[in-house]
Amino acid sequence: LRRSPVVALLGARQIGKTTLARKLASTRQDVTWLDLELPDDQMALSNAQAFLGRCRGLVVIDEIQLRPDLFPLLRALVDRPDLPARFLLLGSSSPDLLRGGSESLAGRIEFISMSPFHLDEVGADHWEKLWWRGGFPRSWLAEKDEDSHIWRRNFIQTFLERDLRQHSIDMSPASFHRFWVMLSHYHGQTLNIAELSTSFGIDRRSTQRYLDILCGCYLLRQLQPWHENIAKRQVKSPKLYLRDSGLLHALLGLDSPDRLWHSPALGASWEGFALEQVLASIPHENAWFWGTHGGAELDLLLDIGGKRHGFEFKWSEQPSSSRSMAVALEELKLEHLWVVYPGRHVVPLKERVTLLPITRLKEWGQNR
Repeated sequence: LRRSPVVALLGARQIGKTTLARKLASTRQDVTWLDLELPDDQMALSNAQAFLGRCRGLVVIDEIQLRPDLFPLLRALVDRPDLPARFLLLGSSSPDLLRGGSESLAGRIEFISMSPFHLDEVGADHWEKLWWRGGFPRSWLAEKDEDSHIWRRNFIQTFLERDLRQHSIDMSPASFHRFWVMLSHYHGQTLNIAELSTSFGIDRRSTQRYLDILCGCYLLRQLQPWHENIAKRQVKSPKLYLRDSGLLHALLGLDSPDRLWHSPALGASWEGFALEQVLASIPHENAWFWGTHGGAELDLLLDIGGKRHGFEFKWSEQPSSSRSMAVALEELKLEHLWVVYPGRHVVPLKERVTLLPITRLKEWGQNR
């Protein structure tokens, strides 16, 4: 806020954006707070130019995705020479979904994406609990696993009953729930949009639109493929991941940790969970996966300080090196390949290949 006249704090619903903003606001005297889900605050903005034009200090506008028409007005207000107010916008839609309005503030707005809790915040020793419950605060902080599971089911139901209307999705909540459950079974797989569309009985354009909306609401990740001019035919479709492991387990109907340990989805769940922890813990410039039609693959490729680092995610106490890893090292010219696993020790497997415990990610990131 010291650097930019408008700051947008974005992330999925119920991850603590409002709590964080209230903590900030409590340190200041000159705060105007508007929640666009409240009728009184919507009415106050019936003449938005007059109302916001009189504001001074910090102006917080919660659920900004409900009024994208405010962005052009904010541009005019922050361009005033005296700049009497700064604006903190909270929203559960990404800049892509807000594009029509946010482009009006180009050069004036700074976006901050807020994720659910990750290992750096809850402590690495709690990785099993975080994996099972996911990082949404009320799910993580629930007194019992059962309470956490019920909260996640209710979160899904609330999203279906409220957010679908906001994004003009022409599908009933029950039908979209089935679509979402189907996506949970594709977790960790390369996207085949034609297969997904045929399986659900909708056209490809609608399927892609629904995927984009879930990505824009910070619930789904489409990890893009890396490809360059090498001899092997490379995969050029993204991989799908549900970003929060707790929501994944709820959609799969896994209502206890014991059911997860015995589920065929265990390996895919670990892959998605570990991937999100790496992305949250390790500063990086770009992220991709890599795969060839011959079967060689790499779960995650990061550009760290201009050097390529590869990551594989293995649910095993004693992972071993593989031919696929050797191909990735050679073809991608990796600085190093790290195999993230649930063990306790950093163990060299072979030259430029090392086992990395998930509990050591923060330490590893600080040493880069």
